[in-house]
Amino acid sequence: MTQDDSTRCSVLLIDDESFSEDIITHGLKACAPHTLRYASQPSMAVELAREIGATVVLVDLRMPEIDGLEVTRRLRADKDTEHIPVIVLSSEDDPDVKAKAFAVGANDYLVKWPDPRELVARVRYHSDAFIARRQRDDAFVSLRLSQEQLAASQSALFQAQKMEAIGQLTGGVAHDFNNVLQIIGGNLQLLKLVGDLNDAGRARVDVALSGVERGAKLSSHLLAFARRQPLQSVVINPGHLLREMDDMMRRVLGPRARVVTEIEHRLGSTLVDPNQLNNVLLNLAINARDAMAGSGTLTIRAANVGPDSEMLPPSLPAGRYVLIEVADTGGGMPPEVLERAFEPFFTTKPTGQGTGLGLSMAYGFVKQSGGEIVLKSEAGKGTSVRIYLPRSEGEPDLVEDIAVAPLLGGPETILVVEDEEDVRSATCGILSALGYRVLEAPDAAAAKAIVESGEQIDLVFSDVIMPGPVSSLQLGEVVRERLPKAQILYTSGYAEGVLAHEGKMEANVNLLQKPYHPDALSARIRHLLRRRSA
Repeated sequence: MTQDDSTRCSVLLIDDESFSEDIITHGLKACAPHTLRYASQPSMAVELAREIGATVVLVDLRMPEIDGLEVTRRLRADKDTEHIPVIVLSSEDDPDVKAKAFAVGANDYLVKWPDPRELVARVRYHSDAFIARRQRDDAFVSLRLSQEQLAASQSALFQAQKMEAIGQLTGGVAHDFNNVLQIIGGNLQLLKLVGDLNDAGRARVDVALSGVERGAKLSSHLLAFARRQPLQSVVINPGHLLREMDDMMRRVLGPRARVVTEIEHRLGSTLVDPNQLNNVLLNLAINARDAMAGSGTLTIRAANVGPDSEMLPPSLPAGRYVLIEVADTGGGMPPEVLERAFEPFFTTKPTGQGTGLGLSMAYGFVKQSGGEIVLKSEAGKGTSVRIYLPRSEGEPDLVEDIAVAPLLGGPETILVVEDEEDVRSATCGILSALGYRVLEAPDAAAAKAIVESGEQIDLVFSDVIMPGPVSSLQLGEVVRERLPKAQILYTSGYAEGVLAHEGKMEANVNLLQKPYHPDALSARIRHLLRRRSA
């Protein structure tokens, strides 16, 4: 026996004769270490055995009202005491009586009063066996818990690997898809500008362009999921964004729904792309509206979460975060749906009523922003989406607004650098139609030669990912060195290569995402050229 309480022999003696305590105490002197608890009330046996953590119960056979056989039955009937060894003490050395004792669950039978050596041997044997059984059961419980934790970890790893693989595939497809959309959209827009279309032809072109815009939105969602969306992150106070969105949320949900907004006083700031965050919250509101069938309560909470907060998920390192939660009272999700909720194109809505990209876009955006998104849902009990974004100590930035105005051109010279010939041709056609003097280059090396030739260039409009020995960033360095007043505007359906870290662009990088609309291209170019003049 060790001194550990978990292996100490704990004896409960039940006997209506008090002198039995002295006899048993004397007999167990050689049983070290042990504790002995005596009780004269057999009705207290189960409660006392549980209280002292008994490893052996000694019970007298003959007692008034409740005898030793009944005590044994009660011990065996209780889940906390059913396995504690019971030794019946009796002055009757009768085989029939012994048989009855064993029949009700006794482990041993001693005739009063046993030799101390026999008493100690029996008590230690049964106590050790019980402790060994308890340790075995604890080990099995621990093993089962470890297996469950391992299975959960393996499942989480598999899910993460699956999402990463889907993300890589999705990002590559979206990148190529954006170039295709740019070719289609650019040529359609050029056709509208210089094609001298009649009303019927113009209507057809507009229908086709609306399809391009739908494809661009789809591609944007795919890139967000794949964490390839270029984020133009600034320090914002999300509380201001939520207050500004309040009216929009109410219009999205409709008159029968109730919107509750709870924003913690002195909510912290975070470094995030406000437009993307706006899109995520709007998509979550639309999902909630559909889940609640137009009625119910949508609760939007924003709070500061510290490193010791119980609300901080284990997947996030300890730190300070801003929590934004969107919770609804809708129908909720069963486990099999919850498991796949973040997968792109997975939806439970009828065909034509959803793309299945809302939650996947939110997942990619939050991960790319250095945060975590936690989805909790239960069928019939609603859904909660919690977004954790790293808290920033910086002051909120003033975001420069670039309004999209009607197509505007100018006399300036623009160098277009694009390896996709069809994209380059359409873009140069649009800029030429707007009155710009347009130079073109199929890659950054050719563009570098034009810049170094002494051409007067006001703005370089360059794709990001191009083949050749010179990268778009190296081209940008040459432009800044040779033409310090020239503006640089990048474009990409992917933006990889311009990004500083984890998809977040440097503050001095101007990017126009593909597929771009001529209105957006015109507005961005005029904005940069006005800044150049200033």
